[in-house]
Amino acid sequence: MFYLLQTDTLQKAATNVVVATEKISLLTLLDKGGWIMYPLYMLLIAAIFVFIERVIAIKKAAAIDANFMNIVRDHILNGNIQAARSVTKNTENPVAKMIDKGIQRIGKPIDAIEKSMENVGKLEMYKMEKNLSILSLIAGIAPMFGFLGTIIGMVQLFYGIASTGEYTLNTIAGGIYTKMITSATGLIIGLIAYVGHNYLSTQIDKTANKMEAASADFIDVLQEPIKN
Repeated sequence: MFYLLQTDTLQKAATNVVVATEKISLLTLLDKGGWIMYPLYMLLIAAIFVFIERVIAIKKAAAIDANFMNIVRDHILNGNIQAARSVTKNTENPVAKMIDKGIQRIGKPIDAIEKSMENVGKLEMYKMEKNLSILSLIAGIAPMFGFLGTIIGMVQLFYGIASTGEYTLNTIAGGIYTKMITSATGLIIGLIAYVGHNYLSTQIDKTANKMEAASADFIDVLQEPIKN
């Protein structure tokens, strides 16, 4: 009889836990993280904004007509330098800007042309990498904010025990919520920023490879005889 009563009590307790778990929402759960969640929300918003803005900018920089270099090559070999410049000036991407600088230096030593194009390439790379440091910073400090939440949660826990003199579930729940939720949120935001930073870096490297290939093609064009 006692065993049956004990089993029934355990089943009811388990049912109550399941019901309570089903009723709690994500927003309610996050709210239990306390005020430290607001800086984490700001970091998340900043990470998403920077990521989307950089994706758009890098995608635009990487977009180039497959026949771009062929058109420039034909104009240069035909001696129509102005037409070649017109093509590069009307194309908005790093590759076109590099080639345009090279066209402006036609007639000078190859080393001088390569140096001028390299300088333009560095400037364009700097533009593409703009704000990537923000994602790197967020990836580093978001977990730190989560750790700060852990400390705050432990302080709340011990303060509650000291104030009530009781070590019950209700007493420690607030501190545990703050500790776990802020830690998990900080780690998730840091992971999102880290993955976003690495993805953007990969896309920038791909664009840099296109720039290097176009620069090499342009130098090769200058080695070919120009038609009169």
